[in-house]
Amino acid sequence: MPVRQDLRNVAIVAHVDHGKTTLVDAMLWQSGAFREGSDVENRVMDSMDLEREKGITILAKNTAVRHTMTDGRELTLNIIDTPGHADFGGEVERGLEMVDGVLLLVDASEGPLPQTRFVLRKALDKKLPIVLVINKVDRPDARIGEVVDETYELFLDLLDDEDAGGLDFPIVYCAAKAGRASLTAPADGALPDSTDLQPLFDVIEASIPAPAYTEGAPLQAHVTNLDSSPYLGRLALCRVVEGTVSRGQTVAWCRRNGTVQDVRLSELLMTEALDRVSVEQAGPGDIIAIAGIPEITIGETISDPDDPRPLPLIHVDEPSLSMTIGINTSPLSGRSGTQLTARLVKNRLDAELVGNVSIRVLGTDRPDTWEVQGRGELQLAVLVEMMRREGFELTVGKPEVVTRRDGDGTLLEPTDRLTVDVPEEFLGTVTEMMGTRKGTMDQMINHGSGWVRMEYVVPSRGLIGFRTEFLTSTRGTGIMNHVWEGWTPWAGEMRNRPTGSLVADRQGVVSSYALFNLQERGELFVGPGDEVYEGMVVGENSRPDEMDVNPTKEKHLTNVRSSTGDELERLIPPRRMSLEQSLEFCAADECLEVTPDAVRVRKVVLDARDRAKVRIRNRNQDANA
Repeated sequence: MPVRQDLRNVAIVAHVDHGKTTLVDAMLWQSGAFREGSDVENRVMDSMDLEREKGITILAKNTAVRHTMTDGRELTLNIIDTPGHADFGGEVERGLEMVDGVLLLVDASEGPLPQTRFVLRKALDKKLPIVLVINKVDRPDARIGEVVDETYELFLDLLDDEDAGGLDFPIVYCAAKAGRASLTAPADGALPDSTDLQPLFDVIEASIPAPAYTEGAPLQAHVTNLDSSPYLGRLALCRVVEGTVSRGQTVAWCRRNGTVQDVRLSELLMTEALDRVSVEQAGPGDIIAIAGIPEITIGETISDPDDPRPLPLIHVDEPSLSMTIGINTSPLSGRSGTQLTARLVKNRLDAELVGNVSIRVLGTDRPDTWEVQGRGELQLAVLVEMMRREGFELTVGKPEVVTRRDGDGTLLEPTDRLTVDVPEEFLGTVTEMMGTRKGTMDQMINHGSGWVRMEYVVPSRGLIGFRTEFLTSTRGTGIMNHVWEGWTPWAGEMRNRPTGSLVADRQGVVSSYALFNLQERGELFVGPGDEVYEGMVVGENSRPDEMDVNPTKEKHLTNVRSSTGDELERLIPPRRMSLEQSLEFCAADECLEVTPDAVRVRKVVLDARDRAKVRIRNRNQDANA
């Protein structure tokens, strides 16, 4: 088959914070994408506000690098920068549909981690050639030889016997921040011996196959992502598999439901560095953006109107976590948001479905509430955070795992592979926490540096709310990462949050006098001047039960002098929780009120008497059972 020797399509995949976006920055700089002296931000591919705030990649993005090789030839690299967090695995799966090979980045100190296993498994399933890049070799704690051995062990674990040839992959040693790479391993903590990334470009050209195509075949282009433009409307990002496509051409739109419709393309764009530029024609292997089809969705095919040939639809892993999202029903609703009605919330969730194939939206028994299913807490929290920044006021339920039954009727639940790195002194603490969460230790590695790495297979519901407790128990020193592992039989009941809640029993404004008397009961979430309402959680009780309190109580003035009247009331600063921390804190009968100005934990049933009736009914049901 003929191939395009001037083009390579490659995805960069790795665990979170192993340097993917930084490496793309260096490749863009060394290929002349930016003018010398330009003021370009670091991690230029992370263009969303949330991505810059959290320091992670959320959406997969593509760029084109046109690099002049040592012999003068120009090589075009279409690079897909993918997220490293397990919750955004759907972006990785879509990105792999667009490429012919993969750069697998592994940190020279941390080594392979759970998401490394996930992305490598996906690449091997698609039979994609892999280039291993050992990044951050200049770290003072680098252990390059051990990390290479650990990566080989990971390949052996994932490869079948007949795929043993997959171990023959090239290795590049890289310091992305310094923009240097070499084919020989430097000393631990030292920079590569070259002065640029040319060895990496040479390996990509030699190891990643050039796009192959069939001469004279009709047009086939696979839609793998969506974007939008204020001038052109919805843009479909496609990989041209066969044939050529031109601007203004009439094509066959092969829809998910099996129907075929002729449409005219109003615009054809290709990526140059960070910009999309209009082009007249694109050929096989090119990654393009097309406009003119307002209702096109991911997985559909653009083909020849005289000979339409749809490509297989894109399938991603099933969601493992769900939570309810509905309109804000608290007494403080409508104070700060502009998007308040059920119709607006439903339209926004439907719009999210168009560009995010790993999200599911299901109806509930209430017309103003929907069940949203996704890969993990972070993915769902990012969706809620984006909606609150758009002006929505929401009621968000506690995250719960998605269960299903096998052919024998056995109840199955999702499990995660958890990797924790902790100082040796916290080994017993983590083991105890994992025991209460039904976790099973898979392996433990002691590198002899005072730190221990442990791998567990644990039910996904055991990790809901685990991160905060883990960081507290390890005094902020522990590092944890997890990725979806599979489905296993239901592990039984699990211990809930060991502490209770302090719940406001009336509406009003918080006073410092009331907080001074309440702070010995537990940790408070509100400060003087905050507005509260009945059923709102204002603190964490040090005991496991729920306590109704009055945070609005004021000191009454009398004409009787007090010996302590002039003493200063010293208040402990309240604990202000982020959206993710609030989701982790929620108990089974609690939810979140999310507005553009605030995130409040509240009871699902606000009235104290109604909550008491629910507790009595549940107690009677348990006794009868």
